[in-house]
Amino acid sequence: MNPRLMILDEPTRGIDIGAKAEIETLIQELSQSGISILMISSEIAELERNCDRIVVMREGKVTGELIDTDINQDKIMATIAKGSESEGRSNEKNKTK
Repeated sequence: MNPRLMILDEPTRGIDIGAKAEIETLIQELSQSGISILMISSEIAELERNCDRIVVMREGKVTGELIDTDINQDKIMATIAKGSESEGRSNEKNKTK
């Protein structure tokens, strides 16, 4: 197989630190070989280490995007919170209608 895209959903969940490092190295090697990697993860540190672009989604909608130097724990959390705040406002509007 010669895939152009791999989708990895929580690729290191539930494994020990040594195996996690091996998997992350493999992911980086695949990316460097030209394969696009779409990683879905709830571990912010994992995203920080492995991604050059992060898209935050909530209920199927994009709520924010971070690229390269913008990727750090504080900005990721702020982007997640921003999506949560706008969702809360949307729910309040729906309740008053």
